[in-house]
Amino acid sequence: MKKILLIGDSICQGYQNFVKLAFKDTAEVYFPQENCRFATYVLRNLLDWKNELGCGEDVDVIHWNAGLWDGLVMPDGKPLISFERYCEDIERVCVTMKILFPKAKMIFATSTPVQEELFQTKYQYYRRYNKDTVRYNARACEIVLKHGGIINDLYSLMKDVPKSYYSDQTHFYTKEASQMISDQVIRSIELYGEVKAAPLNYDEIYEKKMQVVGL
Repeated sequence: MKKILLIGDSICQGYQNFVKLAFKDTAEVYFPQENCRFATYVLRNLLDWKNELGCGEDVDVIHWNAGLWDGLVMPDGKPLISFERYCEDIERVCVTMKILFPKAKMIFATSTPVQEELFQTKYQYYRRYNKDTVRYNARACEIVLKHGGIINDLYSLMKDVPKSYYSDQTHFYTKEASQMISDQVIRSIELYGEVKAAPLNYDEIYEKKMQVVGL
């Protein structure tokens, strides 16, 4: 069986169980049991996750993302991770993935849009702006492509969805949005990783109350 590694923030946590279910007969799907947060955190923990998960060096596909945490505007008006540092970290993650998983094909998922007004209503001091996400996404894509990876553009997929598809100001833990995102992730892994997925019946899955993690 092939091996698939998923690395990402809470957006990833919304689709990882669906991906695992879709590939249950054709691939082993690994992912950390935590929110992988921002790019610096991914860089620091990638080796630890590899060891903890026991997935070895023969991973076939890595599907990953980082960006929403990085671009979070802090109370001082600056992003958690500066744009320059983010670019450096994305570069180093790409290099590190090649070292730790030398045969893996890399798929980078762009960070998804947020409901800015709702986010600002909920948080007094923190801010997220889609213009920042677009900027971070664009440079990350350039870096990943330079390293031979491909892009799964989740931002474009979700930028025009109805507000009802959001479960809160940031996440898409609704049946409609989960299906959209999960299906696109699964298709990208199928095509680039050359591994077959089984079709998912989302109505049946939700009837069985399959729970996503990382709310």
